Amino acid sequence: MSDYTVGVEQEFLLVDPATRRPVSRAEEVHAAARAPEGFDVQFELTPYQIEIATPIAETPEELEHQVRTARRVLVDAAESVGCRLVAAGMPVLGEAGPPPGTDDPRYHRIEYSHRKLIIGQGACGLHVHVGVADRTEAVRASNALRPWLPVLLAMSANSAFAAGEDTGYASWRSMIWSRWPVSGPPPEFSSPEHYDRVVDALVRCGSLIDRAMVYWDVRPSAKHPTVEVRAADIPIEAHEAVVLAELIRAIVVISAPEEWVEDSVLRAAFWRAARDGVDGLLADPITGALTPGFEHVATLIEHCAPVLRDRDQLSTVERHMEWLRHKGCGAARQRRAKDAESLVDMLIAKTREDL
Repeated sequence: MSDYTVGVEQEFLLVDPATRRPVSRAEEVHAAARAPEGFDVQFELTPYQIEIATPIAETPEELEHQVRTARRVLVDAAESVGCRLVAAGMPVLGEAGPPPGTDDPRYHRIEYSHRKLIIGQGACGLHVHVGVADRTEAVRASNALRPWLPVLLAMSANSAFAAGEDTGYASWRSMIWSRWPVSGPPPEFSSPEHYDRVVDALVRCGSLIDRAMVYWDVRPSAKHPTVEVRAADIPIEAHEAVVLAELIRAIVVISAPEEWVEDSVLRAAFWRAARDGVDGLLADPITGALTPGFEHVATLIEHCAPVLRDRDQLSTVERHMEWLRHKGCGAARQRRAKDAESLVDMLIAKTREDL
């Protein structure tokens, strides 16, 4: 296996260009998508969402090309059937009531077992898969990622609005997602067997209908030598997704043992990141101390610098961080729109702008 193996899944909303509200056109977009070999267009929890997974990238250049190609495939497919693709963590307009569920037996089981947790869904994230040697390494990587999850969420936060209103949060998606019984930062695990025992118990008690419903923000793959990181909102622009993936890969490669992180303090730090985003104050996941978000970003880049430098990505990441400091996270950019309709129009334009 190459020492650089990264795959990305991007989830998007489908909206009507006239009403700017979510529209249930996933089946049509799926049928219209002309994805190159290795790309996988998938359905999501609701029929106004669509997802695309890239092939495994083995170089930074491949990763960037694949992220942009994936978006282009769905932008073109959506426009060909009369709707538009939007990169936002939650629908900006439309009531957060029970969505029409995707017509799939597994999703019907989720609707039956988890009932009104389905209300307000439509959450869209960025999932990054990083290759590891085996499941032992995947568990070690999961533990190493835990303290960095709040800053990764803060950098990607892109869901300030829901049902036409400002939620007061930078990432309302992560708050909606946190209602699921197995979600948010994962516990620390001592081994793959420990992970399996916990997940099996959660399946037996009905919190999970199957192992694929583990919605922690990091999870080792049950089938492949990879670890999947699910903390981020879907970013507005493609280059943001690429930088997040590079940082996540670097953390996994380093997999340095960290100081013990208490679950309750980590969850509080994650909540703070969801509320304020990187433009506000973030909590240290060990001490709880509040400091400016970009100080946490600088610490993360310093931690990742040896791996980023090895792949000639350090200067790219540093330039992106200056861009992010100037532009603000997605939520900050959302709040600069004059109204909800203008915001949706901006998101439509930006989702396709740099492809």
